[in-house]
Amino acid sequence: MAVSPARTAAFDVLLRVATTDAYATELLNSPRYSKLSPPDHGLANELVLGVLRWRPVLDEKIAQRASIQLSKLDPEVLLSLRLAAYQLLFLDRIPAHAAINESVELVKRARKGSASSFVNAVLRNLAKMEGNVAPLLAFAAEGAAALAARLAHPQWIVERWIERYGLETTQKICQYDQKIPPIVIRVADANEIAELQKDGVQFTPGSLLASVRRLVSGNVTRTHLFQEGRLVVQDEASQLVPLLVGKGSRILDCCAAPGGKTRILAERNPDASVVSAEIHPHRARLLRKLVSARNVQVIAADIRQFPSTAVFDRVLVDAPCSGTGTLARNPEIKWRLKKEDLLDLQSRQVEILKSALERVAPGGRLVYSTCSLEPEENEAVLESALTGNHSFRILPCRNLLRELQETAELIWPEIDSIVSGAYLRTIPGVHPCDGFFAAVLEKSPG
Repeated sequence: MAVSPARTAAFDVLLRVATTDAYATELLNSPRYSKLSPPDHGLANELVLGVLRWRPVLDEKIAQRASIQLSKLDPEVLLSLRLAAYQLLFLDRIPAHAAINESVELVKRARKGSASSFVNAVLRNLAKMEGNVAPLLAFAAEGAAALAARLAHPQWIVERWIERYGLETTQKICQYDQKIPPIVIRVADANEIAELQKDGVQFTPGSLLASVRRLVSGNVTRTHLFQEGRLVVQDEASQLVPLLVGKGSRILDCCAAPGGKTRILAERNPDASVVSAEIHPHRARLLRKLVSARNVQVIAADIRQFPSTAVFDRVLVDAPCSGTGTLARNPEIKWRLKKEDLLDLQSRQVEILKSALERVAPGGRLVYSTCSLEPEENEAVLESALTGNHSFRILPCRNLLRELQETAELIWPEIDSIVSGAYLRTIPGVHPCDGFFAAVLEKSPG
């Protein structure tokens, strides 16, 4: 029996994610899977991200029906069980026999045929259950342990969020993480809107920004705009961050890949010189393909050993971080991240920010941002990097957001809800976007 292209792709991606540091979304959007039909690509996305979002819930159901401890199963066998379990418990539209039979075939394809009878028996037993995600998402949280178990998050992360944001907000974050996030694009002008509609893409306006459109139907990746590199998919909060950088003549984007923020900086500053630095050469090459603006110079460089003494009037540091504000899009992060990683990340973030501060011209502005919900990567980094440095002051983001509101770029009416003290902070589930933090620093003129 042949296995469908969607399930084959999903299995291969999940195996790569389980055995390497690869990210599912990047793999799914790689050239290797670009020839999948739109329905197959959609199903592969659904299966991969669904399995990653609900992994411990799936494992619990599988373990209840398995005669072998899951820790003793080969990765290929466990992945085939999870794939079928997700379809049986969460996707009403897929026939049980298709989910079961193709997972058995996937085990054989992975040369684990001796486990095929075991997989078949477990899944047929599991198919007798009635699957429905609604009760898992709609419930009154009773505490960290119950919330973590019901909504498939590590308990240590949930406990942290409850301490910082409260139980109600933490439940909203976890619920948002377990749903398919909106596909969001930045649209430069009316001609692009018309071209997208011609390609069968339907959308609604954005929630935060006037330049944003949220996909309703159609496949953005199959449009001419996307394939020609004139359109990128980028969360609204991620698009808001570079708007805080403002206007300048010399701009530096320190940790630039994949390039969405560089692109916005170049569009808003067409007469400026924009230097886009990325530490990994292969990502720098990809960035160059995605950002074709003539005023952008892409270099493969580490800001901590920047190959120039040049200074800039505008600098963006979108620092490498844990990504806990993006778990809806990158659910594998939940199962990789450890408590001790936060301090390791903080150490690198402080080094990066200190180096970037040296590249700011007198009177210039620097924006520090992450897609993390964790204070170790946000406020604590600023505090450490600015200790003993009296050349910079923190500008209140509220004032800058009001300026964006006055120019009609920001359409979100409740500015106070996305501000925490002097900082920008968006929270998944509370706001209709990923979780981002941003601080704006200004250097004294002399």
